[in-house]
Amino acid sequence: MSPKATPVWDLWPGDLRWQPMSPQLRTVWVLRSLLNVLILAVVAAVPLVIWLGWDGLLWALGGYVVLAGLRSWAVARTVATWGYAEREEDLLVRHGLLTRRLSIVPYGRIQLIDLSAGPIERMFGLTTVQVRTAALGSTTEVPGLDPPVASALRDRLAVRAAEVREGL
Repeated sequence: MSPKATPVWDLWPGDLRWQPMSPQLRTVWVLRSLLNVLILAVVAAVPLVIWLGWDGLLWALGGYVVLAGLRSWAVARTVATWGYAEREEDLLVRHGLLTRRLSIVPYGRIQLIDLSAGPIERMFGLTTVQVRTAALGSTTEVPGLDPPVASALRDRLAVRAAEVREGL
């Protein structure tokens, strides 16, 4: 009998200190998701009334409530998977509920660091750090940070990127 293979996610160093996202990010993403589903429901309401009548609209409304509940649950679970860690030579960002993703951004490849916040994020006092690298079209995001934390991360990344470039 062959030994069971260790999943790749269990092979990463355990000594990393993963920084979680703000708990408010769940609320922001759930609201954004519910707004998207609500827009879809409003757009679909007229054809539903025409094709199925008012009873069909009530069934669709029930479907919307179920869909919104499932979507909210999935979004809340997805937010819990996000985290980032800073190492000596790179930034690691992990996320993903079904499809797990680990991005490793070497400080020497960083070209631009942006802070952004949409209207819902600003309502909850959150900021996203976007790190663009030398790879064509490559952007890594660290969402749901408190503005002082995001600013400090941006500054640390900029300093480390400059230090690595000076050493070349």
